[in-house]
Amino acid sequence: MTSIDPDAPIGIFDSGFGGLTVLRAIVDQLPGEDIIYLGDTARAPYGEKTLGEVREYALECLDHLVSLGVKALVIACNSASSAVLRDARERYSVPVVDVILPAARRAVQTTRNGRIGVICTEATAASGSYDDAFFAAPQVRLSTQACPRFVPLVEAGITGGHELLDAARGYLAPLQADGIDTLILGCTHYPLLTGPLSYLLGDGVTLVSSADECAQACYARLTELGLLRSGPREGRREFLTTGNPERFEGIGRRLIGGLVADVRQYA
Repeated sequence: MTSIDPDAPIGIFDSGFGGLTVLRAIVDQLPGEDIIYLGDTARAPYGEKTLGEVREYALECLDHLVSLGVKALVIACNSASSAVLRDARERYSVPVVDVILPAARRAVQTTRNGRIGVICTEATAASGSYDDAFFAAPQVRLSTQACPRFVPLVEAGITGGHELLDAARGYLAPLQADGIDTLILGCTHYPLLTGPLSYLLGDGVTLVSSADECAQACYARLTELGLLRSGPREGRREFLTTGNPERFEGIGRRLIGGLVADVRQYA
């Protein structure tokens, strides 16, 4: 990997908008890095699709980011990470960072009673990717809950109120019955629901954000490989979508504010 240009941008891929929470975390931790974000909003949500479909779409988008000369790939989507992580690491010559393994590592370090919950999309739950991630931690008892209503609610701007709380109560009840003390937010939309989730679970349950842990893993990997940009500068950000650029910018600004601008369409 010594031929990789440290001044090249980081490529972030997501099925749509949730990965913007990863982008925000990377901007916070690596403010001098240039970023190209590609959201496959024309085919989102991935959580309802088969793993074969997700793999096809994700590799197509990752191929495009690599063609743009990125120095690292961040798969900022739990469903896509479940489907293509192994393929991506074999396929590309740049480092690949995902959202699943970093969150699993943090959860193992955090739990006190060994009972960990994961909330995620239906595709991520069906893939068993978090079960695989915890395979080397036999002391952990994992409880997984798909939460299909969360993504459309977040993208509609609903991150609180009775509708959201009622849905969350139903999803969290089995995890609370299992006695979890740590909960992985296994979809990058879910950090935007930290308030209601913390409210319902109480202080006894620690939330682990896959977005924050992914950003930390990205920092660590680029540091290990000597690929961080040097010198003080403000990084540039470029946004691509397979869907409607105006809609992407509108939802993006609603989710993470003014970081999202000048969105272009990628077909």
